Amino acid sequence: MTHPERVCVAAIAGSFGVRGEVRLKSFTADPEAVADYAPLTTEDGARSFDLTLGKSIKGAFAARLSGVRTKEEADALKGTRLFALRSKMPDLPDDEFYHADLIGLEVVDTGGTVLGRIRAIHDHGAGDLLEIYGPGLKSTVLVPFTREIVPTVDIAAGRIVADPPEGLF
Repeated sequence: MTHPERVCVAAIAGSFGVRGEVRLKSFTADPEAVADYAPLTTEDGARSFDLTLGKSIKGAFAARLSGVRTKEEADALKGTRLFALRSKMPDLPDDEFYHADLIGLEVVDTGGTVLGRIRAIHDHGAGDLLEIYGPGLKSTVLVPFTREIVPTVDIAAGRIVADPPEGLF
């Protein structure tokens, strides 16, 4: 499994004000550090933006993106995810991972049975949850991403080993 060359670090939640500023949600551990990784690109790499953070506003920042001058241009970018080059990102400690590296990994139990794949990572304030989908599951399953429940993450092998609570799968 190859590491993507880019990591999703932010998303545009819509426009802010009337002069082309956007509401920017930062996904970096230190939310203000997102500006350090500019220029940021769209997922397809077609557009690149320099970034100037403004004030903090309800779970986001007012931000100015290069080339975005009007409220209409800012509105048109709503929902756009922004990516930084992995080479600009800090190296992580051994027990931390970029979400982009976990999505798509195969999930096996401690007996080697495939449980599914990671679809998404959610954080509702009490720690990360892995959303797992796969064959035989009526719906996705949320598994707490803790060392006890997920003792092994092997990015190179493209899999994690999980020891989920009885009855979860």
